[in-house]
Amino acid sequence: MPVYSDCDIVAAIASGAISISPFAEQSLSSSGYDLRSAVEVMMPPGGSALIHSVERVGLSPSLCAQIFIRSSFAREGIVGSFALVDPGFNGQLTLRVANLGASTVRIGEGERVAQLVFYRLQTPSSRPYAGRYQDSSGTVGSRRNFASDM
Repeated sequence: MPVYSDCDIVAAIASGAISISPFAEQSLSSSGYDLRSAVEVMMPPGGSALIHSVERVGLSPSLCAQIFIRSSFAREGIVGSFALVDPGFNGQLTLRVANLGASTVRIGEGERVAQLVFYRLQTPSSRPYAGRYQDSSGTVGSRRNFASDM
């Protein structure tokens, strides 16, 4: 799957294939878009937190996206457990981050914490995302229904 460049991302936003709101020009990188944390967290060594993006992201059925922790946080011991952002998803993104480092790490409100990388599917999805996290707002915990998942 081809990765979108900054020019591809801007063109996809103009065409409506990607929506990012609010869009911050300084968050656009050569091959992705940096998501900003909507909350401030202090993570001691061994700690973890759920945070959510400032941005609401929307993808057409032709695109998916992958989330990566920014390298400056990785160098401090922060790791992330991120799911693929499915074609058709719309909403704020909730991210689980954990501190494997030796020192407390602060993630500031509005700070760029993770990069969103966009991919074009070979053919548009016939089943765009319509799951439990569609139209998410704020930090959203697990919505698994244990009884029905078995």
